[in-house]
Amino acid sequence: MTTNDIPNASARRLPIYHRYLGFLHTAGIQRVSSTELSEAVKVDSATIRRDFSYFGALGKRGFGYDVAYLLDFFNKTLHQDRLTNVALIGVGNLGQALLNYNFHVSNNLRISAAFDVDEGIVGKILSGVPVYPMSEMVEQLRIQQLDVAILTIPQEMAQDAANRLVEAGIHGIMNFTPIRLSVPENVRVQNVDLTNELQTLIYFLDNDIS
Repeated sequence: MTTNDIPNASARRLPIYHRYLGFLHTAGIQRVSSTELSEAVKVDSATIRRDFSYFGALGKRGFGYDVAYLLDFFNKTLHQDRLTNVALIGVGNLGQALLNYNFHVSNNLRISAAFDVDEGIVGKILSGVPVYPMSEMVEQLRIQQLDVAILTIPQEMAQDAANRLVEAGIHGIMNFTPIRLSVPENVRVQNVDLTNELQTLIYFLDNDIS
């Protein structure tokens, strides 16, 4: 089975497993059971075993999982063993917050270029990241060979920006706008709608849904 055959729900849990395995490895723990993982990441042990089974025999019955081996395996599976540079499209309030954060908890993700129309910040370096004019976006993305972009611009500009990202060769877009983008099949869009997530949380609370 290839990583393309893994269900989306399982794929979304892999970074959670990876982060906790990193904690265990740092603490000097050599092995862990699915039950212990379950208690830590709040995913039932049967689901964990099923998720891991998509990758073959990662553990042994009665022994559990070797933490160092599993961490190394997921490092490679999630491409944590290499640096991935990403572009930030839009340096408004949310964009600036992302620049300030710039994935400091990760050694393998980094915003390396930002783009905006505001002449007050274009040409400057913010939080160590150069800000280019939107007019140079396609050219710079190609020069820097970036493959992933974060979209944090006004919704009325989102589809046009997505079209230009596709033109530049971007294959992954994290979309913080409420617009559902139209892109070719070979481009993956991850939608992050903070308003929807908050409204869903409030609905669950109001209706006492666990």
